[in-house]
Amino acid sequence: MLASKGITDARNDSWLLAEYVFEITKADYYMNPGMTVEQEKSKRYMALVKKRADKIPLQYITGEQEFMGLNFTVNENVLIPRQDTELLVEKTAEYVRMLEGQVKVLDMCTGSGCIAISVDKLCPDAQVTAADISYKALAVALENNKKNKADVCFVQSNLFDNIEGCFDIIVSNPPYIKTGELSDLMEEVREHEPMLALDGDNDGLKFYRQIAKKLDRYLKKKGRIFFEIGYDQGQKVPEILEKYGFRDIRVFQDLSGNDRVVSAGKE
Repeated sequence: MLASKGITDARNDSWLLAEYVFEITKADYYMNPGMTVEQEKSKRYMALVKKRADKIPLQYITGEQEFMGLNFTVNENVLIPRQDTELLVEKTAEYVRMLEGQVKVLDMCTGSGCIAISVDKLCPDAQVTAADISYKALAVALENNKKNKADVCFVQSNLFDNIEGCFDIIVSNPPYIKTGELSDLMEEVREHEPMLALDGDNDGLKFYRQIAKKLDRYLKKKGRIFFEIGYDQGQKVPEILEKYGFRDIRVFQDLSGNDRVVSAGKE
C-alpha cells in the first residue's frame, strides 16, 4: 500500500508502524515470524498504514521522534527534528564546554524544544532559555522538557519582544525556506508541517536579518551566535552577520557536505 502511494521508505515505515502498534522488535519477529496478533491491533495497524499512505508524516502518526539520543513528542504544531540539526546542537555544546562557570543560552524559535533540551542535557553548566511565537509549539516543548527531565525556561515571544537579559550564546534554527520554494517541498512537509516554522519570506533570510539586528542588545560582549542555515545560504548569512559587526565567522558542513551551521562572535 505504501509503495503504491510513492512513499520513499515504504518498507521501513511499514516496519516502524508494526513496532509501534504490536510492540515488537525485529529480533522478536525473526524468532517467531508466524506469531498471531490481536484483531484490534491488526485493524489499528492497517488504519495507521493508510494514514501514512495519505502522506501524513510517520512521526506525527507515532507522535515521537528521536533526536540527540533523546525522545521527543511531536505533532502538527512543531517541525519534526531532523538529523541535520544535531550538528547545530553539537557545535553549540562544544562552545558551552569551552566557557567557565554558568553559561546563559537562548534558543530562538525553539519549536519542539529539541535544541534547547538537548543543550541542557549535554551541558550541566548551561542555563537555557527558549522562545517561540507559537503557544501551541511551546505546549509541546514544555511536555518534552518534562519528559526528558530537563530544566529549560520557556518564553512566548515574537523573536526578542519578551526576552530579558543578555546571553553568552544565542542559538537558532529559524524559518529559512524561500516562500516561492514552499510548493516544491515534499507533500509530507508542505501539507502537514507548520508553515510558520518553514517560511523565511521571499529570499529565506528574513529571520536572520531580524535576529542579527538585535543581537548587539541580547548577546554579551564575548558572546557567540549559532545559526542553522539552508544548504545555499553559506555565503548570505555570514554577509548579514558581517553587516552587523560580527567577526570570526565560521561555516560548518553536515554529513552530506552541505553548509548547515554558521557561527560568529562579536569580537
